Amino acid sequence: MMNDPGNSTAETITLRIHAAISEIAPEAWDACAGDINPTVSHVFLSALEESGSCTARNGWAPQHLSFADPAGRVIGVVPMYLKSHSYGEYVFDWGWADAFERAGGRYYPKLLCAVPFTPVPGPRLMIAPAAPPDTKRHLIAGMIELTRQRQISSLHVNFPEMEDFEAFGEAGFLPRIGQQFHWTNDGYGDFDDYLAALNSRKRKAVKKERREALADGAIAIEVLSGSDLTEKIWDAFYRLYLATSDRKWGSAYLNRRFFSLIGERMPDKVVLVMAKRGRDYIAGAFNILGRDTIYGRNWGAHREYRFVHFECCYYSAIEFAITHGLKRVEAGAQGPHKLQRGYLPVPTYSAHWIPDPAFRRAVAAFLAREREMVAEKIEQLSEFSPFRHED
Repeated sequence: MMNDPGNSTAETITLRIHAAISEIAPEAWDACAGDINPTVSHVFLSALEESGSCTARNGWAPQHLSFADPAGRVIGVVPMYLKSHSYGEYVFDWGWADAFERAGGRYYPKLLCAVPFTPVPGPRLMIAPAAPPDTKRHLIAGMIELTRQRQISSLHVNFPEMEDFEAFGEAGFLPRIGQQFHWTNDGYGDFDDYLAALNSRKRKAVKKERREALADGAIAIEVLSGSDLTEKIWDAFYRLYLATSDRKWGSAYLNRRFFSLIGERMPDKVVLVMAKRGRDYIAGAFNILGRDTIYGRNWGAHREYRFVHFECCYYSAIEFAITHGLKRVEAGAQGPHKLQRGYLPVPTYSAHWIPDPAFRRAVAAFLAREREMVAEKIEQLSEFSPFRHED
């Protein structure tokens, strides 16, 4: 338990650190998290912990923060972890860690406010609808105080939405800008309507890729959700996921039990796009469904199939979004190849609290240069939009 150093009336606030999300009632957490973005829901985060995908043993020790009013009701929460490495974050600070330790410091463990293995922008300072306006300030003060009390090198907040990003900036966090590619639904009636918005060359390219991905009818696409998500389906997808992880990264962040848990507890928030040839699944894309956005998360395939990745991860997601009236498709980190398929560059954000003055100055100088480079990159990429330019 901690007292907010910015409040002299200690009995009015209760800040607690939780070593497991199970210590916080699901209904209390979700009242703060809301129902827009499922990646910050209690069920999603608890599946990561309960499955063993996200634990202290593998470098993600939960340190969730809760804030309660005088009546003991939780009115604010923050998903937070004590990290012994920087894997699975998608905001890279390996260079910072190396510089700090070469100067004689100890970078790890560090504190991280984020959703593990999930580069999805969303709320990080999550408060209940009736919470007082200064609740976010108390949460930030608690995060900083925890960093100070434990003499931790740094505190990082990855992929906050803009409102939270600005709140961290006002509290003295160093701002960092990144970049992803998102697709936006401009009121399209169907996929052909979307294609009509592309310039002629890109439109022809997309049609060709979709046609060749299906190999003249030899490959079929299945979009599965809800009761479709059987254990047999998850077995098939997990084999594909492991094959890709082993081939590209050497290890998988998520274990098999995680997929069973979310398939059981939030099946209507999962969209699995599977490519099938004959009776065998050959590739698949795992997506999380929000209120107005579909979030692309994981891809798996036994080997490279021509254009099947584009079909499962990008085109089928666009088609799903149009059919269900969603506003966006967020297809995850990296990928300039997404641009010519209608996913345009957008900024993403992170915020960083560095207690050591010299280290803070060095990081601040780096981030100032990086922000300029990222802004220029987004501007340059936008010039290559595949959409028709009309007066």
